[in-house]
Amino acid sequence: MEKLIVASKNKGKIAEVAEILKGVYEIVPMADIGISVDIDETGDTFEENALIKARYVFEHTGLAALSDDSGLCVDALGGAPGVYSARYAGNHGADEDNNNLLLENMRGVTDRSARFVSAIALVCKRGEFVATGKVEGRILHKAEGNGGFGYDPLFYSTELCKSFGIASPEEKNSVSHRYRALAELVKKLAR
Repeated sequence: MEKLIVASKNKGKIAEVAEILKGVYEIVPMADIGISVDIDETGDTFEENALIKARYVFEHTGLAALSDDSGLCVDALGGAPGVYSARYAGNHGADEDNNNLLLENMRGVTDRSARFVSAIALVCKRGEFVATGKVEGRILHKAEGNGGFGYDPLFYSTELCKSFGIASPEEKNSVSHRYRALAELVKKLAR
């Protein structure tokens, strides 16, 4: 089975990628091969940031590198937090702070439509491949469930009819933005 190095430190994201691609690719976190740097996400889009991270790992290892850049886009907030989702409240990966700021910014807002967006980049000897996926939903007024990570407890999936915080990992992975982007990437690679 071909190895893919995941250009991420996010354990939740790495676990989802590994579960979704189980039996197709062997997923190896970049920390397992000695890369521990924070790769700067300087792009303006999810696609640009995913490519930046995958290129970095490929250039430093020569191994196929996969990266996901994803986030929550809320219509009433003009698409925010968007590419700044992980650092919305200022500190990278501070889920509780990010969720609290989102709820504060959504106070009194009636249009709560939102979507999770994922861009997956693969950089390997064959070239560079990018695929995107989206899942529609809405922002809840309070967290529901303790599952998942990031904004999952605040995101109500219109397909699952429950928050990603309540959904089992299998349920979430069957409809998630990351699943859809990875499925599209696998199709591109098969061509």
